Amino acid sequence: MPDELLDRLRRFHDDAFPQYREQFQTLVDEGQHPTTLFIGCSDSRLVPYLLTGAGPGELFLVRNVGAFIPPYDGSHGHHGTTAAIEFAVLNLHVHRIVVCGHSHCGAIKAMYGEVSPEAPNLNRWLDLGREALLPVQPGPEVLRRTEQRAVVLQLERLMEYPMVRSRVQAGQISLHGWHYVIEEGEVHVFDVKTGGFVPASLADNSGTGPYHPYVEHDGQVLLDAL
Repeated sequence: MPDELLDRLRRFHDDAFPQYREQFQTLVDEGQHPTTLFIGCSDSRLVPYLLTGAGPGELFLVRNVGAFIPPYDGSHGHHGTTAAIEFAVLNLHVHRIVVCGHSHCGAIKAMYGEVSPEAPNLNRWLDLGREALLPVQPGPEVLRRTEQRAVVLQLERLMEYPMVRSRVQAGQISLHGWHYVIEEGEVHVFDVKTGGFVPASLADNSGTGPYHPYVEHDGQVLLDAL
């Protein structure tokens, strides 16, 4: 039986790598200097390099279920996402942090249902997004709003990281909240000035904020003031 993954590895080495050989050698010789920390959902349909047109060395990537961010509590736990944020900010000196959720997110849908008793870690992880849930039965519009609310929740949580907050306030880092609608190929960016998500095709910025509590159009405040 053919080994598909092995065939793909060989095609990369023989066909794709030669086009980037010099670029990769420079990245080895001079080190990586990505300008953007991209925190995205692990969903296979979310492909950061396709969305942003980025090449090798441009994005520092963190992928997890739901694109969630653990709270900064100083507990020194084994949080890969937290460690990546610290490394990106303190060692790589990124200029932007993007949190990217997406439509039809399995993590968001799972929060409205029951999680298998065989997945206690998943159930605990989903706690990081449950504050975004709406007190209604989930339908397409509710799930979409929840997906977007979850992105904003993670932005708010990022501001709890001292190294992030100080640099945001100093204008050294900007925060960007994105919601990728898979079937449309459109990223909706969170604009703190309008308090909503705007299609990138109509937006005048790539998203920034929030620095104030997120208030939805119905007047509901997602989180207390920071």
